Amino acid sequence: MKKLLFQFDTDLHPSVFDTVVGYDGGADHVIGYGGLTPSTITGLVEGTIFTRAPKDKKNTAIFVGGSDMAAGQALFSAVQNHFFHGFQVSVMLDSNGSNTTAAAAIAKLATSGTLAGKKAVVLAGTGPVGQRAAAMLAKEGAEVSLTARKMERAVQACANMKVRFGVDLTPVEALDNEARAAAIEHANIVFATGAAGVELLTAEQWQHNKNIEMMADANASPPIGIGGTDIMDKGIARHGKIIWGAIGFGGLKLALHRACIAKLFEDNQQVLDAENIFALAKEMA
Repeated sequence: MKKLLFQFDTDLHPSVFDTVVGYDGGADHVIGYGGLTPSTITGLVEGTIFTRAPKDKKNTAIFVGGSDMAAGQALFSAVQNHFFHGFQVSVMLDSNGSNTTAAAAIAKLATSGTLAGKKAVVLAGTGPVGQRAAAMLAKEGAEVSLTARKMERAVQACANMKVRFGVDLTPVEALDNEARAAAIEHANIVFATGAAGVELLTAEQWQHNKNIEMMADANASPPIGIGGTDIMDKGIARHGKIIWGAIGFGGLKLALHRACIAKLFEDNQQVLDAENIFALAKEMA
């Protein structure tokens, strides 16, 4: 029986990246639907849960993606609201790669040193990856601050993670590089999660900081987020700090994404979100 992965995307066009990884993760067919909202999925979900016998439902799964984390979370919940006893399929949430990218990066940082009790700063952290990474760091026992160019955006992101994960994050307004340099002055861990091609820190703004122990940068497009590092950095030491570049932890991100897709087809009970995706990342790291 064919393994069918239905890609539910909140963007108009389903992500090509997620489609490719869906096939690489073991799906025989990936069927993408774009522009979905909670009000438009009823027939699609019913098509996944009513078509196969109970023993065969493990061969159908749903992947929720798109660039908007809040929209993805709402769609993810709406999908599950259509399930009932004996009629459900496995489902995964990874809007904008948020769960798999954040999980891979934080898992790799955890292999380089202790996270618990450390001061961590997630730079430009209001996007999907930044918010999830901040929550994961906090769950690991770090004291986490999250920066944004506007305070209201930082406050909202921290509030979102408080509601979803029950963690307390500190919002910080950091309009420019100088403000971000000030934000990391006492940090032990720095994770840059800004937009592609935007430098958040120059090399001079972190190289002489004696408090920083570990850094990671999720940006692979030049200029990268943290100047003086390299996208290929794979837990290497630079100026006394352990550095992870986007490609350095990207291998784990892709392996994790594929492993999660494969897991969807183990049975029809899988519900993969940040917590269990991060747990799997730590095992794989």
